[in-house]
Amino acid sequence: MIKTIITKIVKKKNPNFQLDKGVSAGLILELAIQKVMQKIRALKLLARGRYIPNLFLGKGVQFFNLSNIHFGNWVQLEDQVCVSALGSAPLIFGDNVKIGAFSRVIISTSFNQIGSFIRIGRNVGIGEFSYLGGGGGLAIGDDCIIGQYFSCHPENHNFGKSQELIRLQGVTRQGIRIGKNCWIGAKVTILDGVKIGDNCVIAAGSVVNKSMPNNSVIGGVPARILKKTTAPKSHDLSLISA
Repeated sequence: MIKTIITKIVKKKNPNFQLDKGVSAGLILELAIQKVMQKIRALKLLARGRYIPNLFLGKGVQFFNLSNIHFGNWVQLEDQVCVSALGSAPLIFGDNVKIGAFSRVIISTSFNQIGSFIRIGRNVGIGEFSYLGGGGGLAIGDDCIIGQYFSCHPENHNFGKSQELIRLQGVTRQGIRIGKNCWIGAKVTILDGVKIGDNCVIAAGSVVNKSMPNNSVIGGVPARILKKTTAPKSHDLSLISA
């Protein structure tokens, strides 16, 4: 009975979901207890004047500038995630977003030149130990799946003045855009100014320092196009607008 209920609930988000036969009722109960505890942690935000339905928080989740963070439904932030929304525009989590444990989602750390924004689309899963910066703006499209140790850095330090310390020369910011329906492997790094098209696959360990078109399989250091793929017909896949 409980398996049937769980399957019906998950199918609302993923119509193709089927519960594995090896999953016991005991495991489902353990998961349910975990989710209840995550929901209770989210209710603690009431003390900061926010009630966010369908938000689930792991242990040790931290927020800075909470009023500039917008949450969709069924957002999950796992253990020790740090979220800082020091930006000129909001930090947005779309519906059904999951951020892996020990990740950092940081628009900016500078009060001298605050950052722009971070927008994460619907149905996006990001692995553990990831770093998402938003200095020049970061947009991740719907339905992206992203591995562990992923990092985005939408700003660069200036270093042209040889007689001046690099840390005092300021930064340039162009922003990063990642399209919809992308699969990004573990330990991928994306640098400032890059736009990744829809339906792209990026191999683990790649460093992407230039923009890539739709329907590309990408890999290497620096990354290059390895081959082209075919776009799925059942989705409206366009980049998140800035």
